[in-house]
Amino acid sequence: MIGDFPATTLEQWVVLQTVINEGSFAKAAERLHRSQSSISYALSGLQAHLGMELLHIVGRKAELTDAGKLMLAQSQPLVANFLRLESHAQGLKAGERTSLSLIVDSVFPKNLLFGGLKIFQQQFPHVLVHVSEVLRSESEQSLARKDADLYIIALSPEIAVVGNFLMDIDFVAVAHSDYPLHLLESPLSTVQLDQYPLVVIADRALQRTQMHRMNSMWSFSTFEAAIEAICHGVGYGWLPRERIRHLLESGVLKRLQVASQQVRKTPLYLVFGNETLCYDQTVAALARLLREQVANDRQGNSVLDKNRTAGDIE
Repeated sequence: MIGDFPATTLEQWVVLQTVINEGSFAKAAERLHRSQSSISYALSGLQAHLGMELLHIVGRKAELTDAGKLMLAQSQPLVANFLRLESHAQGLKAGERTSLSLIVDSVFPKNLLFGGLKIFQQQFPHVLVHVSEVLRSESEQSLARKDADLYIIALSPEIAVVGNFLMDIDFVAVAHSDYPLHLLESPLSTVQLDQYPLVVIADRALQRTQMHRMNSMWSFSTFEAAIEAICHGVGYGWLPRERIRHLLESGVLKRLQVASQQVRKTPLYLVFGNETLCYDQTVAALARLLREQVANDRQGNSVLDKNRTAGDIE
């Protein structure tokens, strides 16, 4: 240890990185808006304090020594963290929040969620986003408790007015391709379906209240578990079509031709935790990015559907 306090400065490490990036003292001085002599002074002091040579001149270009490569690599995360700290301070000064919470229905497509979060992170690098998933049965309870700043959830018709419609999630009835239901004459009636176990997704509280129906129902608390159960032939179920598209296309799962509604739609809404949050620039930005992801996906699917239709005609 050199001492109780650092013998080198953050500025010296930034100068070293800039010299390597630019290739020379002169270009680094121009980039940092400093004199070439001050660049040389900073690097001389850095090497003197460390007691080792960090770079040498090859021709007209500054290059790192082996020790310099190692030390610069270790310094880069420190510089990056310090820059984030300053960015964080600027955000606080401007009145921006440092964190927000998002509650998402588990059926909301992950590619849209992560696509929006990735762009948000790039635009607001100092803001932490806490994401929680809920099932449909938990949505309104969470909203009533004001658990989050922003929600993407399913709402009952009575309170749907509080949200902005975002998208419909299509659910289709499916079973493993070898499941006995596929051998029955279609379309399948409710009476026929009731003879086979139904795989459902429910939170634990709902599972407890429905224990009396478990003789004809398999209940899981995640879509992943429900999908896996149906793939193993445990029963049949209604699953989000987009989430299982690859299983349908590969033939692992097969749609059931039911006599009732072929597609069940679950509308998802974008809801602010309270009315004032729509004016919060950080929360509003995340809401806008998520809407854009949905809009772009809808547009892409529209083009894909047109291409499929054209292919069918040909």
